[in-house]
Amino acid sequence: MLRTDDLTAILKDKHADIDQYFERYEGELLEADLGKYLCALLEKHGLQKKDLIFASGRERSYCYQLLNGTRRNPSRDMLLAIALGLHFTCDETQTMLRIAGLSPLYPRIRRDAVILQQLAAGKSLYECNDRLAACGEVMIG
Repeated sequence: MLRTDDLTAILKDKHADIDQYFERYEGELLEADLGKYLCALLEKHGLQKKDLIFASGRERSYCYQLLNGTRRNPSRDMLLAIALGLHFTCDETQTMLRIAGLSPLYPRIRRDAVILQQLAAGKSLYECNDRLAACGEVMIG
């Protein structure tokens, strides 16, 4: 598996051919479907759809729309709440944010740094929000 920086360098080459890139590195590319990715994470962690519903604090219909791909624009905080509630890893969370077209957590931003630290420590959404508040940062809504 290539590092993301390696793939970026390949694409930055002025002689790069995008069609050849897709063909050669097909196995390196992410499935750009948030619902499928969330379902794969649920399976990987031995969780069920009801666990996602509980972790998100959203209505059942909203979560099913998220999982089946009919809801395409969840907020960053919504996905962070799910990640913390289901104890996703930092890497899983960053990938989920990227697939959703949202900014990954950035350690140079105070709020993001707190969230990254809490994810890495396996903390819950409630614990993370307590820490965010203690640091004077906006809690995950």
